[in-house]
Amino acid sequence: MKTMLENIKREALEALNAAELPEHVESLRVKYLGKKGELTAILKQMGKLSAEERPIMGQLANLVRSDIENAIAQASAAADQRRMAKRLEEEALDVTIPGEPLEIGHKHPMYTVLDEIKDIFVGMGFQILDGPEIEQADYNFTKLNTDEGHPAREWSDTFYFTEDSSILLRTQTSPMQVRAMETRPLPIRVIAPGRVYRKDEVDATHSPMFHQIEGLVIDKGITMGDLKGTLNTVVEKLYGAGTKTRFRPHHFPFTEPSCEMDVQCHECGGVGCRVCKGEGWIEMLGAGMVHPKVLEGCGIDSTVYSGWAFGIGLERTALRRFNISDLRLIFENDIRFLTQF
Repeated sequence: MKTMLENIKREALEALNAAELPEHVESLRVKYLGKKGELTAILKQMGKLSAEERPIMGQLANLVRSDIENAIAQASAAADQRRMAKRLEEEALDVTIPGEPLEIGHKHPMYTVLDEIKDIFVGMGFQILDGPEIEQADYNFTKLNTDEGHPAREWSDTFYFTEDSSILLRTQTSPMQVRAMETRPLPIRVIAPGRVYRKDEVDATHSPMFHQIEGLVIDKGITMGDLKGTLNTVVEKLYGAGTKTRFRPHHFPFTEPSCEMDVQCHECGGVGCRVCKGEGWIEMLGAGMVHPKVLEGCGIDSTVYSGWAFGIGLERTALRRFNISDLRLIFENDIRFLTQF
């Protein structure tokens, strides 16, 4: 039995010394020390020995097991190191190779224009307001002097949430006029940009979701001349000195008198094309003097204070600012288009 133990030890140590991979080491562990291993098989024969031989062989067997276990630990550590070295060699990274460049995003052309408009108005002493896109009909229509029965309140024109038409997606940022007049001290100079929603068909200049900027001034002695002067200043700062505008009489329930302001078509220079529908001009905004009924409804004495308001479409402003011929390009997220800006 002593010879058998010594042979097992010698064979095991030689095999472990030659083992290259961790799985090879594990296989040898099972072969020699497992439940059905060679050393275990010899130990099962201990019962055949005499009482004098048993402790001597038992001590020798324990030494053989200890030597094999130590050799397994060393072989396993060496195999792990070889595997790691091989992996590091295979996955070596040359840190001197330039990395792949990361594309850095930039502002959407529409928000570039929005920031320019904000800067212009803040420079004039205006403050910027934000308001809810899901609005009450009272603020979107009634308090703006747009009573029941007005075409703008029809289900064919407006996205409603409730059967009684009391909650809707706002059709304009004009409700912020009322909210400002109800909560802010006089005088008031504010703009309110944001998304608005109307049931418009998509074409080169229309979308069911678009962005609007509402402007409002309330003070003593405000006139229509102040409105025209402010808007012309804004247009020239956006599009350059000498930009041509025209003001046309119009009707809005919440302003009196009312007007629409057009900017000469950037695509055709006033000759007429598909962008301006042959007119040579593109409607840019609606405006007017705040209706006395709206002022009084917000607790402002219309005999002392007056004011003007406007609502401008941000997308159309961006079209003119960057000479874009189709509003749909702004919403299609085509990277080939957007990277031009």
